[in-house]
Amino acid sequence: MRKLNFLIIFLTLSLTIYSQDLEYAKAIVQKLASPELKGRGYTESGNILAAEYISSEYKRIGLIPFGKSYYQKFNIPINTFPNDVLVKINGEVLNPGVDFLIESSSPSIKGKINVVKTDRNGIDTKEKFIDLIRKAGENFILIDNTTKSTENKELNKTIDDYISFLKYSPQIPCKGVIIYTKEKLTWENSTTLNIRPIIIINKEIELNNFNSVELKIDNKFIDKYETQNIVGYIKGSVKPDSFIVVTAHYDHLGKMGKETYFPGANDNASGIAMTLNLANYYSKNQPKYSMVFICLSAEEIGLYGAKEFTENPLIKLEKIKFLVNFDLAGTGEEGIRVVNGSVFKDKFDLLTKINTENKLLPKVDIRGAACNSDHCLFYQKGVPCFYIYTQGGIKAYHDVYDKYETLPLTEFVDYNTLMIKFFDNL
Repeated sequence: MRKLNFLIIFLTLSLTIYSQDLEYAKAIVQKLASPELKGRGYTESGNILAAEYISSEYKRIGLIPFGKSYYQKFNIPINTFPNDVLVKINGEVLNPGVDFLIESSSPSIKGKINVVKTDRNGIDTKEKFIDLIRKAGENFILIDNTTKSTENKELNKTIDDYISFLKYSPQIPCKGVIIYTKEKLTWENSTTLNIRPIIIINKEIELNNFNSVELKIDNKFIDKYETQNIVGYIKGSVKPDSFIVVTAHYDHLGKMGKETYFPGANDNASGIAMTLNLANYYSKNQPKYSMVFICLSAEEIGLYGAKEFTENPLIKLEKIKFLVNFDLAGTGEEGIRVVNGSVFKDKFDLLTKINTENKLLPKVDIRGAACNSDHCLFYQKGVPCFYIYTQGGIKAYHDVYDKYETLPLTEFVDYNTLMIKFFDNL
């Protein structure tokens, strides 16, 4: 009976702890992906508001700053759209983020402009391409891009190169470019300013009647926007001068106009939830090695935060025993994938062994080196590291649908447990 009572108490405590981990993760994602934080971008202080929230969690958890502040400040160039964006076709106002996107390098434009239309067949030779430029003059060019998937590889590249020239070349007079597509709308940030606006539309429209477009786009290019990495640590009990590092980027795409924001729940509020959960755990369970937690900024525009830290490190990079970068941590129905898994095979084997023995995630897939997140710049400096992301579940990415309400966090608790056991066995 005593053993049974002990088991019941143990299971109750375990379930309570796991529930707290998940509830804490949900609270973090909900906060970071909320309209209040404005997409964690560079308009209306979204990036700053997110940093203030994360640093307050660092303080509550009890992380130690390097110096007087958790912040490592640096500057970035960024193009922003702080005011309303309007695209109107045949009297219908399109819904930003749902019906269209303004490519993020676009400059301001206002007014009603005529449109010259073509499809991909209309620019599949040099002669046709030159004729289109001459015909369009200073009007907008609309390209029906819906047949792209039917082309062979060589033709596909030729036409894409012509489209890129239309978008970005200062040598042609066209006022702007509209791409009509049936593909998912996916946005990015830009650190540069283009010569002409580019609009991507995927709303079903009657192209025969599409002869003009009414636009109002206001951009603001900022040469030096001050942002910050957020860095804190827990001192190790055995080897405090050797570090295990946890990284995740907290920035996202921000806002496109006054009303449209990109929540970034999976990308990467989920990675911050994992980071803060781990920090919370190790604040109560002192690790052997010092644990450093870095919430990086400006990943979305080119790994600027990782660049700042690796070029101006707050710890000696050669003292890093291992680093794990978390991005897209919010699903897991199909397990996780480990970038650099084949590079640091012994660590990958340890991770998979722990997962198998404890029956945690559905699978752990291996991948080679890839410069697709913040880990890359650490790896280039000789730091042994993984970048891990979850698989399966929702497909929302860099769009208005990556929301807290639809992020399942299906395997978050088991994923968190796996990483704690992995770190404890390094």
